[in-house]
Amino acid sequence: MSDDKARRDFRDRDRVSAEEDYEVRYFAKQHRISPEQVRDLIREHGNDRKTLGREARKLRG
Repeated sequence: MSDDKARRDFRDRDRVSAEEDYEVRYFAKQHRISPEQVRDLIREHGNDRKTLGREARKLRG
């Protein structure tokens, strides 16, 4: 089931959902990595946005 974008309460702003393609694509574009790399990072490090951002920067070099 996809998110209802009309109902926004921002409780999960600090998380990236691997099941939501638009969240993965947005995070990938933001950090200039592939969506598959984002899913790999989520599997390895969890879905905390701050941790994923730090690990994405390491991937870019």
